[in-house]
Amino acid sequence: MRRALLAITGLAASTTAMVVLKSGPGASQVAQELPAAGQPVAPAPDGPAPTDGGAGPEASPSGAASPRPRRSATRAPATRPTAGATSGARLPSAPRTSSAPARPTTRTVTGPVVENEYGNVQVRITLSGSRIVDAVALELPEETAQSDQRSQQVDDRYSGTSGLVVQQQGADLDTVSGATATSTSYRQSLQAAIDRAN
Repeated sequence: MRRALLAITGLAASTTAMVVLKSGPGASQVAQELPAAGQPVAPAPDGPAPTDGGAGPEASPSGAASPRPRRSATRAPATRPTAGATSGARLPSAPRTSSAPARPTTRTVTGPVVENEYGNVQVRITLSGSRIVDAVALELPEETAQSDQRSQQVDDRYSGTSGLVVQQQGADLDTVSGATATSTSYRQSLQAAIDRAN
């Protein structure tokens, strides 16, 4: 009577396990691994070794192998969270900020050619951001020795990185003595270049 009860209990347990496993994910693979009722269960080649001295599967008192199924090895592998991740979700990285201040852009602006009775005058300025850092006379009157000398005086006083244009940061400059026409033409071309730069 005890043997019959054990056999029925084992059969009921295997049927219940098959129903539960068939309804779960990956049931088709698990169901294929389950033995048919009444067949002996062999240990898996990669499973744990028997601890009962190599006797094999549990035996019922009648000597028949128990139809209880073994655990399936088809569980999803455990995943380790990556560094900086929480619950498998990747956190957004903080925006990168630059500690260096933005360098101002350098540009050049050329004024128009301004004519006077001694010749033509044209000025080009170089700016770093909105600051004038250099002024160059592209054209100055050179028709006579006297106009050439006066043009040289205007250029020396107004132009360059340390001239009055850079010092004053504008066209409000004193007239060079003896070179009024050239000084005026220089300031007109300079003011037009400043206006174009703004």
